[in-house]
Parts: sequence; structure tokens; C-alpha cells
Amino acid sequence: MTARIIDGNALSAEIRGKLAESAASLKNKGITPCLAVILVGQDPASAVYVRNKVAACEKAGMISLRDAYAPDVDPAVVFARIAELNADPSVHGILVQLPLPKHFDSEAVLESISPEKDVDGFHAENVGALMQGNPRFIPCTPYGVMKMLESANVPLKGAEVVIVGRSNIVGKPMAMLLLAKSCTVTICHSQSKDLAFHTRRADILVAAVGRAKMITGDMIKPGATVIDVGINRNSEGKLCGDVDFESAREVAGAITPVPGGVGPMTITMLLANTLESAERVAAGVAKGVAK
Repeated sequence: MTARIIDGNALSAEIRGKLAESAASLKNKGITPCLAVILVGQDPASAVYVRNKVAACEKAGMISLRDAYAPDVDPAVVFARIAELNADPSVHGILVQLPLPKHFDSEAVLESISPEKDVDGFHAENVGALMQGNPRFIPCTPYGVMKMLESANVPLKGAEVVIVGRSNIVGKPMAMLLLAKSCTVTICHSQSKDLAFHTRRADILVAAVGRAKMITGDMIKPGATVIDVGINRNSEGKLCGDVDFESAREVAGAITPVPGGVGPMTITMLLANTLESAERVAAGVAKGVAK
């Protein structure tokens, strides 16, 4: 058996085409979706992510604002800028690129973003809404994974799902989304005993732990769907995931590659959330006019 590839690049291109059409339609109504991105420091990976996000916005016909600050910037400066963006009606989404320098309180920064503009879905209010099953914004990476599962026609109802990783960014929200689809979900982490025992039970395995090639083929149930969220560099400096792709593809039924899998979908769903925020503003304006 050789697993079929769930192509994130192809799906991303398809969705971005539709988003561009919707953005153009909104622009004709006088509203152009706008995402503001704040970058603090000089982390090379963060700089690449921000550059890719800005480029994706512009290609989809959206406005992208970019504020870059030195690593030793006073947090008060960043908080003041977030307050300005919160108050600006032409800005529909605000994103602060993580990680932040150590002298920042990352949680306080995320909480300072208006929940209505928190297109990353990290604000406590939005996390709570997701937990209740009525999300305002779905965190972008889990959102992208759900779209990939949907596009690949992976059965979800009653499926055994194992998520390796318990972060607030991927693991926890991923579990909530899959529970909402009637999956049976197990979350594993660094303290889990006998990880392979759990992963071999999974109809759907989501690897999101940040350790290169941690999941090998002998840890996968034959025919399982394997979603590799990890982005790492091997000893040769090449990008690789949390899954040992070569051994896993001989066992799995379907698998996402790295690169070209979940990565491009994360940025795509950020655009989707920004567009959705702008559409809510447009609906509110239309409702006001109707009154």
C-alpha cells in the first residue's frame, strides 16, 4: 500500500481563488478586507511567515498592513498600536506573530486584540466560543486540517482520532473541532505512556508536537489518515514534518506531505477568517442602511 497524498497546495489554491472572488465582490460594495500583522523581533522563521501572509493577502485582493518592531521595543508601544488597530473600522483582522520576545506577556498581548478582529482565534473569548461549539473564528491550522479532511472525504463520525500535541494553537482546538464531528478523540503529549499504543489505534492521526520524524510507519494503523502539522528541519537543513514520511506512506491510507501539506492551508484559512470578519462588517453596514 502506498498512501494517497492530500495536497495542501492544490486545495489552498482552489480555496484562495474563491476567496479572491468574494473579496472582489466586497470591494464593489466599498469594503476591502484588511489584515494587520505585527512582527516583533528578528526571528527568521517569523519573518518568512509574515512575508508569506502579506503576499497571500495582496494576491487575494485584500489589504495587508505590516508593523515591524525591534526585539527590545517597549511593550507599551505594541499595545498602543493594537489599540489603534482595534479602533480602526477599515481593519478587519489583527495578527501578532508569535513567538514574542521574553519581556512580553504573550497572553496579555493576545487578549488586547479585539475578539471581533482576532482572526487567529486565540483570544479567550473566542476559545470559549469554540469550546461551546459556536466559534467566531476557528484557529487557522486546525481549520485548515478540517478542510483537508473534508476534501479527502475522510469519514469522521465515530472515527478514532489521536492527536499528538496539546498546544493551545493546534492540539486543543483540533480536539474540539473533531469532537464536534462526533469523533472519539485522544490527546497524547510528552508525558503519555506508550505513545505507539495510542497511535496504532487511530483511524485519523494528527501529529503536532514539533519533533522531526517522531512518528514512524510502525506506529501507524494500516489505512489510517495521517495529518502532519509539524514543520522542522533535519540534519541536512531540509524541511520535514513530525512524521517519517517515507515509512508512513507505506502504511497509511492517506497522508499530508511536508512541505506542501498543512502549511499553505494555515495561511489560506487566515485569509478566510479575515474575509469573514469583513463580511460581518458589510452585513452590519447593510443592516444599518436597511433600518
